[in-house]
Amino acid sequence: MESTMNSDRMKGSAKEVAGEAEKQTGQVTGNRDLESKGREHKTEGKIDKAAGKVKDVIRGKD
Repeated sequence: MESTMNSDRMKGSAKEVAGEAEKQTGQVTGNRDLESKGREHKTEGKIDKAAGKVKDVIRGKD
């Protein structure tokens, strides 16, 4: 069975990477707001990836 990423999983991965970058930038610069937003975006990304995986399982793609 071929495993392909749906759009939710791709968006989730992108959000997760961007969130990690924001978090790290916030830590380096001492900007707690940016660090917090980065954590939030990273968490959103993880949720999107999980939702995408559930959709794939339901469709029989994973």
